[in-house]
Amino acid sequence: MAGRLKVILFLCACAAPVVGQARIPDTPAGQALSAWLEAFNSGDRARIDVFVKSRAPGLAEAAVTSAQFRGQSGGVTLLAVTRSERNTIAFRLQEKSQPTVLTGRIEVTAVKSPTIANFILRAVPNGAVFEDIKVDSALRSQTIEAVILNLNQFYVYPAVAEKMAAALRSHEKKGDYNNVTDGEEFAALLTKHLLEVNHDKHLNVYYHPFKFLSDPPVLTFEQLSEDRKAMARDCGIRKLDILPNNIGYMKFDYFSDPMACGRTAAAAISFLANTDAVIIDLRDNSGGDPRMVALICTYFFDKLVHLNDFYDRAGNLTAAYWTLRYVPGVRLGQKPAYVLTSSRTFSGAEEFAYDLKNLKRITVVGETTGGAAHAVSPHQAGDHFTVFVPNSRSVSPQTNTDWEGTGVVPDIAVPAEDALATAQRLAAQIIQQNSNRTPGEALAPPDNPPPVPAVAAQPF
Repeated sequence: MAGRLKVILFLCACAAPVVGQARIPDTPAGQALSAWLEAFNSGDRARIDVFVKSRAPGLAEAAVTSAQFRGQSGGVTLLAVTRSERNTIAFRLQEKSQPTVLTGRIEVTAVKSPTIANFILRAVPNGAVFEDIKVDSALRSQTIEAVILNLNQFYVYPAVAEKMAAALRSHEKKGDYNNVTDGEEFAALLTKHLLEVNHDKHLNVYYHPFKFLSDPPVLTFEQLSEDRKAMARDCGIRKLDILPNNIGYMKFDYFSDPMACGRTAAAAISFLANTDAVIIDLRDNSGGDPRMVALICTYFFDKLVHLNDFYDRAGNLTAAYWTLRYVPGVRLGQKPAYVLTSSRTFSGAEEFAYDLKNLKRITVVGETTGGAAHAVSPHQAGDHFTVFVPNSRSVSPQTNTDWEGTGVVPDIAVPAEDALATAQRLAAQIIQQNSNRTPGEALAPPDNPPPVPAVAAQPF
């Protein structure tokens, strides 16, 4: 079935179909757009998965967000192709179930069998109108100064912010931006030059091809990431299962707002409560709300535990994150627990793995994670640009540092595709050892582990 679907997608891509009133150019980028529209509008998860594997193998998260967003949007209609080059295409879409307009951009690799290197899809917010512009000298200077102002005011390391500001001004003085008139290209170049100074994976400059008619609303992460907003409605829990040997399995792809999804999370944990070991799959988890991270961590302990601290540069304050005094449902106790990771495991998902690993509560199986530890907030940088500035950092009470730039190193390193089978094998071995123990003998620990030490009471 999978092979047949690949052929269908390929034929659809080459046909350069008319979708709505707009015609898609028969270029590599246009073919990728056609293939995505065909898969996305089908509403078929299998087709979306095939599209990701064949057309966007480096963007596995799209397999999740596309399916969930499709359920909310009812599919999309292509309104216009706003830019077309051989390997880049920009476009506007209309959701079928509601009046939301989306802007998108696809960039493909310049090889014989191109794949998608960059895929951006954003909603035009309420109170804004579409306006895709050419960047001129005045807007370039205005944007650079706005980015620098936000870095100096909010970036978690002030000295690094000054270095990044100096780098942008140096590139501007040398004329490195003079010939850049495309907004996406300018934003990408600013981001590149910032990351040359500091490899902070949450630091980005974004272009948005719309303009607010009045003062823009206070920006939130969700306003610029409709895919994550759709994910939050789904609570990020992709799959629950009881595997052979009574091993509980949860595929968790996003840590949503616990105010909206706390009950769903509690029900999922309760489903796992009567198993003999648990596996939490974070291989496609891109992060999310730290409050949900703390909530899920709580189920792994029977006592109050200090998870980590967050230092906020703007307020010069440090907030402590502890497990919660009360959570609904059943806790997991000290049963063996394994967390699966990949290079795509990012941000809050890394926090979950990092905290529990340092507390000797889990065994991490898979690949080293992405290495993004800093919390981020978006700020306007002129009419058409937004800069995401990392404004706070995590500090582990066990290591006195975080995973920024290094990622969470697994206890058992295997390719991501082998992580589940490896964790199942390890869990089965522990379960077998525990089944053979004599009455009163302590349970065998998981592979990583001395037991969790007692901790002081929560201070608030």
